[in-house]
Amino acid sequence: MNLGTIMRTGLVAAGLLASAATGALAQGAPPIKVGILHSLSGTMAISETTLKDVMLMLIEEQNKKGGVLGRKLEPVVVDPASNWPLFAEKARELLQKDKVAAVFGCWTSVSRKSVLPVFEELNGILFYPVQYEGEESSRNVFYTGAAPNQQAIPAVDYLMANEKVQRWVLAGTDYVYPRTTNKILEAYLKSKGVAQEDILINYTPFGHSDWQSIVADIKKFGSAGKKTAVVSTINGDANVPFYKELGNQGIKAKDIPVVAFSVGEEELAGIDTKPLVGHLAAWNYFQSVKNPTNESFIKTWQTFTKNPKRVTNDPMEAHVIGFNMWIEAVKKAGTTDSDAVIDAMIGVSVPNLTGGYSAMLPNHHITKPVLIGEIQGNGQFDVVSQTNGLVLGDEWSDYLPDSKDLISDWRKPMNCGNFNVATGKCGGKGK
Repeated sequence: MNLGTIMRTGLVAAGLLASAATGALAQGAPPIKVGILHSLSGTMAISETTLKDVMLMLIEEQNKKGGVLGRKLEPVVVDPASNWPLFAEKARELLQKDKVAAVFGCWTSVSRKSVLPVFEELNGILFYPVQYEGEESSRNVFYTGAAPNQQAIPAVDYLMANEKVQRWVLAGTDYVYPRTTNKILEAYLKSKGVAQEDILINYTPFGHSDWQSIVADIKKFGSAGKKTAVVSTINGDANVPFYKELGNQGIKAKDIPVVAFSVGEEELAGIDTKPLVGHLAAWNYFQSVKNPTNESFIKTWQTFTKNPKRVTNDPMEAHVIGFNMWIEAVKKAGTTDSDAVIDAMIGVSVPNLTGGYSAMLPNHHITKPVLIGEIQGNGQFDVVSQTNGLVLGDEWSDYLPDSKDLISDWRKPMNCGNFNVATGKCGGKGK
């Protein structure tokens, strides 16, 4: 063996040893912990348990690919039990005790508002996957659900254009999301020439079950000779008795259509949908969307849950998008450090499940298509309207006087969640 051969052999051997050492190091490296903050009990469990399950699936699938940065991911699941102060307590536990790199969680805006100060104080990262009322942009939160201009306002536009609706019932659960969204919708309807007497607003507590008199009021309101619709921001398990009562009182979609933002495939799976056929939901994803990406996702989900009948829904897709964005940002940053990942998130683009891509905007909201779906007898949705392109999430409403001049941009040097373009200052509403 000549000297050249010996040297080459030695270099190859050294390379193999180095590679083995790196692999061993990665194998022995501690896992990256990922927090899952979803209610597994209480009134919101019907919706949130599924989001816990999809996060476990996403983490398992990522680990099959080798994790990220040569480290496996480890889920840390907690149950805030539909208890809003407990959300804050559990969030603090995840960040301080468990040292999670990011948290995927919350459904209601009241739970997000509860945890927000904790994430800002401890500089954590929260991915929030459900449609919300806007009027917020935090450096520590990525809003992968829809802003009002990506669901609520397009739903009203659809009903005006296609159903010629003139009277509006804004029915919601009594907390921040419905109240703020309905404030925006009321202002929007009035900007379109709708009179105050043609708007009825009603709120009910979480878990409300006695809908007889409220549905009777809706029926009466809709009998004035003007086409009437219900815009529903009712949340959680209250949806089931609400829709049942619509059926009981014979309210059909052709008479008074209901468009909802918190009723998806999961909620419909538990009730007889035949009386609900034709009622609507405004989401950014439906299981019924046909494309290879979605079909693969549904198959993976049903295999993971060992249930061929298990449905998918919009907030699940938001977690898919948020999780994949986080993975890409961690790779880009080369670390799970919060500051580096937060900066790396802006501009990240990943496939959504409707057949396109969603990108993270400087305001920490994402681009989304808007879909209007009609409830079918099998509990799925037939898409009756879809935007041609992607809609950019608008964090501050153009229809509220305190918000219309505000923008958010978390890139340096602005680095501000409420920059007033009229005053040129960061830090507040109005004036």
